[in-house]
Formats: sequence, structure tokens, C-alpha cells
Amino acid sequence: MVKKIIVDSSPLIILLKSDLEHILSELFEEVLVPDAVWQEVLAGRKYDTARKKLPLLITFKQILVENSDETVKSYNLGDGESAVLNLARASSDSVVMLDDFAAGKCAKVLKIPFLGTGGALILAKQKGLIGSVSETLTRVQKERLWLSDEIIELIKQKAGE
Repeated sequence: MVKKIIVDSSPLIILLKSDLEHILSELFEEVLVPDAVWQEVLAGRKYDTARKKLPLLITFKQILVENSDETVKSYNLGDGESAVLNLARASSDSVVMLDDFAAGKCAKVLKIPFLGTGGALILAKQKGLIGSVSETLTRVQKERLWLSDEIIELIKQKAGE
């Protein structure tokens, strides 16, 4: 069982705005948020839900990432995605949570296990943390998570819905 999850800003913001951030703490022993991701979330609008909630989450650990992998650099990712992948390279027994396609490709090349928001929802349903992936997908889509119809159907299928 993977003990740590390292979260990028896009899925983190979606979960915070959808009141689903608790699933990460319940699925994993540690929720690590690289400082670059933390700062991206805090850069939101003054009354942004994610911006207000993140500093209050005592179970989420803000981590400064100082090392930089050459392969990660070659993908020209954003600061948050790069920090997530660099931290994963330096951290054993972890999975990363990304919704960025290029960052996912880089994770594959580096053999870093990863999942997206949909994958986290499937795990949450399997553990009994949410009742319905379909209903929860509707909720996160209202917070601007874009998924193609094919991906939505695949997620529902994998969740047994």
C-alpha cells in the first residue's frame, strides 16, 4: 500500500472547492504539497474557497523541493507539476496526483506512479468514502474539472457504475 500522495495544484483545488479534500487524508497516511503548489493555491482570488481552506488543513504537509531532475526540466512543466515530480523522485513509497497530460507523460517516463482526480474518486468509492463516483464527478465538474465523455465513462466503468 502506498503511504504518501504528492498533490499538484489542479486536483488539489478541485478537491478543496468540492469539499472532498478529506479523501486524501483517509486514503493515504501522508498528504504532501510541494511549496510551489501551495503558493499556486494561495495565489487564487481573495475569497477563493481553495485559498481559504488550504492553510487550515493540518494533515497536509507543505514541503520545500530544492532538487531538480533533468528529465523533469526537459518537459517544460509548470512550477507545481515540476515540484510534484521532483519530490516524487526523492521520496519512496509515494504516488503523485496530477491532472496535467504532459506531467502524466513525464511521470510515466520516470516510472512514477500517478493518478488523476478520477482515479482518486475510484479509490474513495472502493474504500467507502463516497457513495457514487457519478454523483461526485458531477460535483467536481461544477468546480471546473473538465473531462471528456470517454474519460467520464471509463471512470464510471472502473468504479462499477
